[in-house]
This record gives sequence, structure tokens and C-alpha cells, in this order.
Amino acid sequence: MIKKLLFASFFFIYCINSFSQEKNKIISGQVSDSLGIIKNANIINLKTKQGTFSSDEGLFRIFVSEGDSLRVSSVQHIPRLFLITRKIIKEKNMQILLKSNIYTLDTFELKRHHLSGRLGIDTKAVPNNKKDSLLAKVLDFSNVNFKQKDQTIDANIRAKPPVNNTDPNSRFVGAGASATIPFKDSERLWALRRELALKKAFPFKILSELGEKFFFDELKIPVEKYFHFLEYCNPLGIEKMHKDGKLLEIIKILRTESISYHEIIKND
Repeated sequence: MIKKLLFASFFFIYCINSFSQEKNKIISGQVSDSLGIIKNANIINLKTKQGTFSSDEGLFRIFVSEGDSLRVSSVQHIPRLFLITRKIIKEKNMQILLKSNIYTLDTFELKRHHLSGRLGIDTKAVPNNKKDSLLAKVLDFSNVNFKQKDQTIDANIRAKPPVNNTDPNSRFVGAGASATIPFKDSERLWALRRELALKKAFPFKILSELGEKFFFDELKIPVEKYFHFLEYCNPLGIEKMHKDGKLLEIIKILRTESISYHEIIKND
């Protein structure tokens, strides 16, 4: 029974991971306006809540799936929303054009003053009688009745927070002998769900932590082979190492395995 449960769990994890890899694709793009490229533009996937920034050349890469919405925004530009279609995923590239946002002031008042802009000099230039009048207004407590109590404060002090009974057996009190509900199966289910969530999030977290340049420029992994490369390295325990915070060991493994991986995809 235990072997069947473990086999079903591993098969379920494999199916979920494979489905996630097929659904999520990496696309690249460039952000520009009428004057040229836009760097440090914010690109966020509103469905997955994952985002990135455009480089100095206006380039970016991001995980998407069909039906997702990308919000692209930048300082001094009007934000835009883009729907990810099957055509965009097939072409794996999109060109984004933003319009400049012009800020206008209705009215403004220009006053002349004799301040130099240096605090040490300007504070000495203010007359003492004016300083005293300003302090007198701020520190005036003549209208405050210190003998009067604030009833709301006293009520809040005396109030007690409600007690919530979280005992799952409390609903059976009075029904006879005390009942004990087995939660072993539910604990296993939650552990399996947590494991699935970690496996699903691993490709996105490791890319965010190590950066796109590490995978696509240094290791020269093709963008469409990114998920496949992680699966190729997964038998060496990189997911568990990531969970344990052993990032340097993961980097060594990825660099070493990328050499043999290039030979494999080259022969294919």
C-alpha cells in the first residue's frame, strides 16, 4: 500500500511538473518609445505576479502562457497592457512601444525670498521673535483639559480580545467519550502539496536568483531548452540543494553539466 502511494505521489509530481513546463514559455522583447529604447521599464505578468526589468538595451525575458496579461510601465511613460496570444508565444518575441506621459501644472505661484539655500545661514537670517511665535503656536496647551479622561482609551484598555477555540475536538464535547480524529492522511496531503508547490516554483526562483545572463549568456542554454536543462540536472539533487540554500553548489553543477548538455542537444 505504501509503495503504491509513493508511486502515485511521484507520478503526480512528474505530471504536474511536466504540465507546468509545457504551459510556461519564455519570450523575449524590447521596450522603446518614439525617441529610442527604454531601460529599467517594469514588465509584470499580472496572472503569475512575476516581473522583470528591461536592460540598458531595452531587452527583457519573462515567463508567460497563453491568456496572460503583461503590464509594462516606466517613469514618464503611459502604462500599457498586453494580452499574450498564441502568435506571440509562437514567435517568442514582442516589440513594445510606450507613449511619453506629459505632466502639466494648472497654476503655480512664484514668490521672491532672500534664502540662500544653506540651512546654517538661512536659520540665522530668520528673526528670533518670529521663531518664538512659531514655537508658541506649536507648544500651546492652554486649551487642553488634563483632568478629563478619554473614555475610549479606558474602554480599549478594559476590553478583552475574543477567544477563538481552535480545538477540532471541541465540537464533539458532550457527545460521550472524548473523540480523537486522525489527521495523518491530511498531513501527508499537505506535505505533498507543499512539495508540488516547491517543484513548480523552482525554475522561476532559480532563474530570478541566478539571473538570465547566467543561463542564456554564460551557460548559453537555448531559451526553449531552459526547462529541459533543469530536468537534465535534477537527478543530481539541485532542487533539494536549493531548498537547503546551497546556491554555490548548484552553480558548480549547472556549469559542469552544461558542457555535456550542449553535446547532447548538438547530436540531437
